[in-house]
Amino acid sequence: MTLRDALGTAVENLSTHKLRSVLTMLGMIFGVGAVIAMLSIGEGAEREAMDMIERLGVRNILIRDLDMRDDELSEVRETSPGVSPRDAVAIADAVPGVEFTCQHVEIEPFSVLSGARTIDATAHGVDASFAGLTNLRLATGRFFDIVDVAEHAQVCVIGEGVRRELFGYEGAVGQVLKVNQIWLEVVGVLDASGGASTVQGVAVGSTDLEIYLPVTTAIRKLDLPLLEAPLDEVIVRLAPEASPSETAQLIDQLLSRLHGGEHDYELVVPEALLEQSRKTQRLFNIVMGAIAGISLLVGGIGIANIMLATVFERTREIGVRRAVGARQVDIRTLFLMESFTISVLGGLAGVVVGVVISKVVAASAGWSTVVTLWSVVLAFGVSMAVGIGSGLYPALRAARLNPIDALRWE
Repeated sequence: MTLRDALGTAVENLSTHKLRSVLTMLGMIFGVGAVIAMLSIGEGAEREAMDMIERLGVRNILIRDLDMRDDELSEVRETSPGVSPRDAVAIADAVPGVEFTCQHVEIEPFSVLSGARTIDATAHGVDASFAGLTNLRLATGRFFDIVDVAEHAQVCVIGEGVRRELFGYEGAVGQVLKVNQIWLEVVGVLDASGGASTVQGVAVGSTDLEIYLPVTTAIRKLDLPLLEAPLDEVIVRLAPEASPSETAQLIDQLLSRLHGGEHDYELVVPEALLEQSRKTQRLFNIVMGAIAGISLLVGGIGIANIMLATVFERTREIGVRRAVGARQVDIRTLFLMESFTISVLGGLAGVVVGVVISKVVAASAGWSTVVTLWSVVLAFGVSMAVGIGSGLYPALRAARLNPIDALRWE
C-alpha cells in the first residue's frame, strides 16, 4: 500500500465519522491555538519591554530623586540638597567610564497656554543631550543646543499632543506658548508616541503631552517647590567599555559622600532591567508553554483513545486486508496515516484559532501581541509529533493482530 492510498483511506474513514473526527481534533485545535496565543502574547510583551528599555538607554545609568513625606524631607534637607547639578558635575569629573551627564527636572505647571487655548501638560527642564540619550525623535524643527542651555534661552520642544491642542493645523515651530510665568518659543515638535508604560516598576511615559525646555531656564525662571531637590534625575552616559554594574557602585559611593550619607536618591541601571525582563519573559514562556503543552498532551490522549476504538471496530477489516496480502507494515501505515491526518487538520485549524485569539486579546485587552513564524512552526510541529506518537501504539496493535482471529471477529 502506497502512502497516497493510505492517505485516501484515512480521509475516507474520517469523513465517514465526521462528528467523532471533529471531537477528536478539538484537543489538537485548542492545544495548538493555546501555544500560539501564549507565545504571541509573550513575544509582544518582550518587544514592548525592549522598546521601552531602549528609550531608557542600555548604556545609561539613571539617578533619581526619591519621593518622601514632607516631614522626612525636612529632616533630610538639613544634610543633603537632594539630586542636584553638583552631582552631575562631580560624576562627570570623578567617575571613570562616564562620557557625560544629563540633568532633568520635571515641572507640573499650573498654566500652559497659547492665545486663548490652554492644555494640561508636563514641562521638563533638560540638557541639550537629553534627546539623544532617550531616543526622542523630532517630527519638525530642532532640539535646543548647548548654547541655549548656557544662555538660559526661552525656547522649547513640544509633543504632538501639545502641538495639536494649542496650534491645531498651524505650524508650531516659531510660535510661542506660556508655561506659568514665562513665554517660550517653539523650536521643535516631537513625533507622536505611544501611551505611558512601566518596565520592572520604572515609568517610561508618552511624550505627546510634554514640553521640553533648557534645564537652566527651568531652574532659574520657573518657581520650584522649596523642599524639592533641584533635579528629579541625572542621566549618566557610559563609555562602551565601562561596566554598568561596577560604575553604578562607584556612583553610589560618590553620591553617598556628597549627600552626607543620606540615601535620598535611587540608581536605575537599564541593562540590569533588561536582563531581569528577559529572565521574567523566559519564565513566562516556560510556564505558558507548559500549560499549552498539557492541552496538546490531552489532545494526543484523545487521538490514542479514538484510534484504539477504531482498531477494535475494524478488526474484521484488518483480517480481510491481511488475508488478501496486506503486510503488517501496510496495516501500520494505514492507522498511522489516519492519526497523522487528524493531527495535521487539527494543527491547521489550531493555527487559525491561535492567530484569532492573539488578535482578540490585542484588541480587547490592549496588550501587544506578535505572532511569529517560529511559534507557528513549533506549535504545528509538536501537534504532528503528538499525533504520530499517539497513533503509534494503536497502529502497532492493529498490525500485530492474528489474521485468523481477526477474520473470526464479530
